[in-house]
Amino acid sequence: MLLETYQAKGLLTVTLVNGETSTPGVYAYRGDLVLKEGSLRDGSSTDRKPPEALFIHSALLIEHDQIKFINGLLPTLNLLPMFVEKYKADLAADCIALIYVENISKGMQVELAGMTYTLLPFKEGLVWNEILEELYIEKHELKNQSAEDKVAIAYAAAKTYQAKTPVVSYQEAEANTIVVIKDAAVGAI
Repeated sequence: MLLETYQAKGLLTVTLVNGETSTPGVYAYRGDLVLKEGSLRDGSSTDRKPPEALFIHSALLIEHDQIKFINGLLPTLNLLPMFVEKYKADLAADCIALIYVENISKGMQVELAGMTYTLLPFKEGLVWNEILEELYIEKHELKNQSAEDKVAIAYAAAKTYQAKTPVVSYQEAEANTIVVIKDAAVGAI
């Protein structure tokens, strides 16, 4: 199973959901997905430092060991090619990718390795709540559903999602990145 393979390789971290939906053979995951593993600690062949790059707060729906739906947050656009390179073999041909990116100011679609990625600007909040709002999923639709089935509901809604943004080349997307300034005033005063 794909998620077990990822787990064995240390590619899943901060896991919130990892299990089978009510549809047999369909699995859901929510958590962080490792894009670049940390380096090995001195003298170790297995113990790694924390990951260097993550696909944050990701949600995946997996069927027949292929990713059918992926959502989450990339801190910077330049991590998208890293994601594509690492996971492209596991993406279904009809995979729906709705990805928030912190350093873009407007939505766009980018085609990489034969697949279109819908990129959405992200300012603040919870990625899961943002995608539910983007897909017009009401709270009552999720009531009494398992955590895994909530991801399946998001995937079902994403199938009818129509992005109203242009398809641009990755180079054009890079030209539309912005500098993200984080507010340093966080935490206790």
